[in-house]
Amino acid sequence: MHNTQNLEQTAHILNLALPKMASLAIPVTPENYAIWFEYFAETNLNLKRSIDGLIANGVKFTPEVNLGLYNRFIEERSPEIIENVQIETHILINSLLSKIEQLNEGTEKFSSNLNQYGEKLQTNPNVDDLNLIVMSIAAEVEQVIAKNRQMSASLETLSTEILHLKDEMDNLSKVAMMDELTSLKNRRSYELFAAEQVTKFVDTQTVCSLLMIDIDDFKQFNDTFGHLIGDKVLAYVALAMKNTVKGDDLVARYGGEEFVVMLPNAKLNDAVKVAEKIRERISLKQLSIGKEKKQNLGHITVSIGVATINTGDDVDTLLSRADEQLYKAKAAGKNCVKFG
Repeated sequence: MHNTQNLEQTAHILNLALPKMASLAIPVTPENYAIWFEYFAETNLNLKRSIDGLIANGVKFTPEVNLGLYNRFIEERSPEIIENVQIETHILINSLLSKIEQLNEGTEKFSSNLNQYGEKLQTNPNVDDLNLIVMSIAAEVEQVIAKNRQMSASLETLSTEILHLKDEMDNLSKVAMMDELTSLKNRRSYELFAAEQVTKFVDTQTVCSLLMIDIDDFKQFNDTFGHLIGDKVLAYVALAMKNTVKGDDLVARYGGEEFVVMLPNAKLNDAVKVAEKIRERISLKQLSIGKEKKQNLGHITVSIGVATINTGDDVDTLLSRADEQLYKAKAAGKNCVKFG
């Protein structure tokens, strides 16, 4: 009865979720379906409130929005996933050890039996004895072949499971390096990348530059329009930066409304040009909200501080100098770039 109820409930949610996804032009992928299954199951109230807010404000469910919802409300269970992967890995290791041990035992037994047959051959056996030895060896060989076939099938199954686990771990690694809201790299990812660039400078004197970016008056958006609109502003700024910066350059959300852009091989003048492109691109567009886009948020602007690596710099000092320039940009009236 319990299974029947679960099946009926799942079918009911399916009948609600799929038409809704179709009406919002959302592709039916496993990730997107997981979002809307939980929405209609009402097991994740934060997810439901967030989606209701997006629908009320007429936000389109673009791939970026869908990914943000998935990362924010579904992938937040990654600690549980990691624990499950650890357990599965332990099981796989134990299975492999058991299979190897069985293989060793079978080989040792076969070797021991062959030695015994060899000793019998040295005692001048008659025809019947020889026939029995040959038949026994044939039987032993068949057993070894059968065990090897079984072992091969077991190892093949284990290999598939190991590849599946590897995919899971790769996905978890990517999630751990991404910011869930903006789909940019996160602070941890930036710090690792910055450390690599500093080491490269020490070893080869290869220059790099850092942009520290802050959204002007961001608190006003949250206080006036709510956090959902604040999230939309963050996503817009992130997309504008991503579309401006190319190649090996790294764009990351440092925290809150602060972002960093790391530019390998860029001298100060080149980095300032990139910063001005980012500032200009972000400030050009006016954001509007609501179903008919009647409520205008005005122009979004950012202040940017730029610093280029110097001898003796580490990750912290480089960031501190870029942050100092950002403070000067704020003090100069915002929506500008300062460098030094």
